[in-house]
Amino acid sequence: MSGNADSMILRLEKELEERSTLIEGIVGSAQDSERDLTKNEQELAGEARKRITDIEQQLEVLYESRKRTTEARERVQKVHGELQRLRHEVDSGPVEYRSASAYLMDQWRAHTGDRDASQRIEIFHRAAAHQKTSDNLGIVPDPIVGDVVNFIDATRPVVSLLGVKAMTTATWYRPKVTQHASVAKQGAAGAPADEKTELVSQKMVISRITGQAVTYGGYVNVSKQDIDFSSPNALDAVVNDLAAQYAIQTEAATGAALNGMGSTLEIAGVNTAAHSASDLVSAVMTALATVYGIAKGAGSYFIACSPDKVGVWAPLFAPVNSNASTAQLTGGTFGNGVFANVLGIPLVVSAGLPAGTIGVLSTSAALEAYEQRVGALQVIEPSVLGVQVAYAGYFTPVVIESTAAVRFIDAA
Repeated sequence: MSGNADSMILRLEKELEERSTLIEGIVGSAQDSERDLTKNEQELAGEARKRITDIEQQLEVLYESRKRTTEARERVQKVHGELQRLRHEVDSGPVEYRSASAYLMDQWRAHTGDRDASQRIEIFHRAAAHQKTSDNLGIVPDPIVGDVVNFIDATRPVVSLLGVKAMTTATWYRPKVTQHASVAKQGAAGAPADEKTELVSQKMVISRITGQAVTYGGYVNVSKQDIDFSSPNALDAVVNDLAAQYAIQTEAATGAALNGMGSTLEIAGVNTAAHSASDLVSAVMTALATVYGIAKGAGSYFIACSPDKVGVWAPLFAPVNSNASTAQLTGGTFGNGVFANVLGIPLVVSAGLPAGTIGVLSTSAALEAYEQRVGALQVIEPSVLGVQVAYAGYFTPVVIESTAAVRFIDAA
């Protein structure tokens, strides 16, 4: 009874922690996106809160029951121990024979039915049995320690740097000036002699860029048994993994769009990864001038590179090469945000960029990200005792100016 109660208490305590973690995760996800809880998230949190209340009531009963059972067992053990001591008082010391003949005499007496002699022979030959955990697999638990280890990069450095814009409809349009009005000197030089000369005139043309929602999502059908008997909870692990996969796919879409923009610029110097600081600074300044010439300073400049090419930028930073053009890089933010600053321009490392991407210098005005998250959805299938859970969202990177980017290359 106590073993079952302890197991149930352990299971309920773990479930209590998991439900609390689920609520914190739902609230944290909404807070990170700076939005209210969705109806589905409110239902999930409400169900988890209701389950927490039920668990707390059950635990109160089980704690009291275990306390009384333990006290009763301790009293029984004390009585049993005293009876055993009195019953086997003859075992209080080891049996030692003074001679071989004394041993043989007890052997003979034991064969003739002498009970005391039999007991002395038994104690003399008794050997302590070695009991190991392999002999008691039925009572040795297999504990699951900690959360599920899941090596996955669910950050979105480029998307975070650009900032996400709200997606309100399936199709939308972004106005863009493709031809400006014109202003010039009157006549040839704007001098008195040019008075009454017709001024220049050119219409302003505003075209539009079309954006369309792209749906990302996935689902898993989890058995009710897997949800009820797993620890950590299988459903929570599946939902978190689906959300992480959504982040990976949307960051990759943004990285692909960024990598397909603009022109290329070969870094001067030796055609290897070991460029000098001056080569890198020169390349950045050249690319910056190109992007400015197109975007005219709109937005915020940034450089993005793939994880395998971070080393190319190492000569710019102390202690490798301390100089006034760059600040100290911060390796602790590798893949999680701004990794360093080059000439005041943030450098981010993103797994969403294709491998081998030394860097793409662009501006946040040239590429925009639109998103509307659906989040987690679930439906119960009573016929198969399953819960079908899905995670989805609408995400689209929109290229505003395809030429306002420069990709650094290192041709062999």
